[in-house]
Amino acid sequence: MIRQYSIFPDKMKVFSGSMLKVLAMVTMIIDHVGLHLVDRSIILFETETYTLTLYRVMRDIGRLAFPLFCFLLIEGYLHTRSKVRYGVSLGVMALISEIPYDLEHTNKLIDLRAQNIFFTLLLGYLAICAAEHLRKKHPVLTIPVLIGIMLAGYYGKVDYSIGGVAFIVVLYAARKNEFLRIFTSFLIGNPRFVMVAFLPMSLYNGKRGFIKGKFLKYAFYAIYPVHIFIIYLLKLHWGLFQ
Repeated sequence: MIRQYSIFPDKMKVFSGSMLKVLAMVTMIIDHVGLHLVDRSIILFETETYTLTLYRVMRDIGRLAFPLFCFLLIEGYLHTRSKVRYGVSLGVMALISEIPYDLEHTNKLIDLRAQNIFFTLLLGYLAICAAEHLRKKHPVLTIPVLIGIMLAGYYGKVDYSIGGVAFIVVLYAARKNEFLRIFTSFLIGNPRFVMVAFLPMSLYNGKRGFIKGKFLKYAFYAIYPVHIFIIYLLKLHWGLFQ
């Protein structure tokens, strides 16, 4: 059992779940705009030994998005009324998002060389569900099943690959220890910037916030496929596909 540990006192925890969602969405969009639309030669700062580009700044800001979405996924797992419905919602969004994702990256309707982030979140969610179920009834199967789900992420070529799925599992296991979970950042790339995401996580107050009801819930989900489709249209209009 991992010992419970909180970095900040409760009175300092001012971030609701809705605020974390907005932060995750904004940093995600900044990341994707930087990746797909920004000229990588735009220099913000330069010395004889160091060059800072707009592209690099936007991509580094974007490193906050994935861990925040994983944290929100875990909160969703812990508080959902129906774990089956939650998993189905993730699966549906993964399928809906795949066409705009493939268009955005390759200008093709279907391209199996990479799958969108909702597939990563879905596999992470399934891994958590499997771990909790097997831990109580068939503990000897827990590790093999988790390895199998992680390998599905690798061979399925989901975003962040096996490290992304492993990150969700370990983040869930360390959810009660805010200090220990910071070290999960080494499972995914650019950990020094990923670690920044753990500050708003540690300031989370456990409240849902202003994003309530089915409409806003699914509007939050829809931002992902909608914004990447818009990026695709801009790339197409500006002739950015090679």
